[in-house]
Amino acid sequence: MRDNLKLRSEDGAPLDLAEWNELRTELLAPTPRAPRGHPPLLLYGVLLFCVGMAAYFFGVLLVFPRYAFGLNALLEPVSERIVWYSGVPIVAGVGLALVDLLLFLDRKRPNIPVRYQPLASQSVTVALTAYNDEDSIAEAVRDFRSHPLVKRVIVVSNNSKDATFERAQRAGAITFDELAPGYGRCVYRCLREAARFDDTEAVILCEGDLTFRAYDIDKLLAYAPHSDVVNGTRTAEPLRQYQTQLSTFMYYGNVFVGKLLEAKHLGRSTITDVGTTYKLCRRDALLRLLPTLDPAVNLEFNAHFLDTALAQGQVVVECPVTFHRRVGVSKGGNINNLRGLKVGLRMIAGIVFGWGRLA
Repeated sequence: MRDNLKLRSEDGAPLDLAEWNELRTELLAPTPRAPRGHPPLLLYGVLLFCVGMAAYFFGVLLVFPRYAFGLNALLEPVSERIVWYSGVPIVAGVGLALVDLLLFLDRKRPNIPVRYQPLASQSVTVALTAYNDEDSIAEAVRDFRSHPLVKRVIVVSNNSKDATFERAQRAGAITFDELAPGYGRCVYRCLREAARFDDTEAVILCEGDLTFRAYDIDKLLAYAPHSDVVNGTRTAEPLRQYQTQLSTFMYYGNVFVGKLLEAKHLGRSTITDVGTTYKLCRRDALLRLLPTLDPAVNLEFNAHFLDTALAQGQVVVECPVTFHRRVGVSKGGNINNLRGLKVGLRMIAGIVFGWGRLA
């Protein structure tokens, strides 16, 4: 029983049905238990398994130069050793993953009731990143300003060379020009400027290229009572337009890196999209998070943001949002698959080894 158990209201009257149900819920709720610190064995296990499988397939594929170029005598023993020893990281990876899932998962999951803390006000501040987006920024601003719950729209232009800043201003946005280059610095400036307004409890972060729509704010707000950060995921297939800058390779790469991040913070969240900008942040949680973020992290900043939020103990919930073909040319990690691969590898490096090396 709780020490502060009361069977009467503050005025001395007996508890009504609603008050009694609230008290009963409190009494039946398990005592909150902070997750214990354990190494991310599942993360290491997955990476070891992938290294082992890559080595295995490399050894098998050596069959082509062995016979095509008459190098069988030279390459056959090399191939056999690679295939044989590839089993070491594969078995080790499976073992680490099983240990984490079977022994430590229950200890890592926070033993607390499902969170439900509604926002006192549904009004939001929207902050849009922009870099040479003169063809889309005005329409994006108008779209978000037309939403009844949007109190203001902020646009941070990352030292754009075209008319992005002026067109955003004419469309009714509060505009800032972030002169320091880098996607991370632009996103960080968006979050910092939006957090200054204390008349809205939620900040919506998005992009000004029309890949996202204002009507999805309602979805993000529906998840807000359960979380500190609502991450909009682009992986719900029916909600993704047929042709976008998110190619099939980058789509599944996002899912893979998201699962690595999920493995690192096992039991804390479900992550399927580490590259999306569209997210809702509760202002109080954002104020705690901002001092721990590194704006020098560039195209990998969204993964850095999620990793840092989870490490801080914040509740991150994903919400499926619609994803559309962008207006204009992509300037970020979606230029092509090779650029996407480089960004993905740097995300993995940040998740495993820390983000300071990427700054």
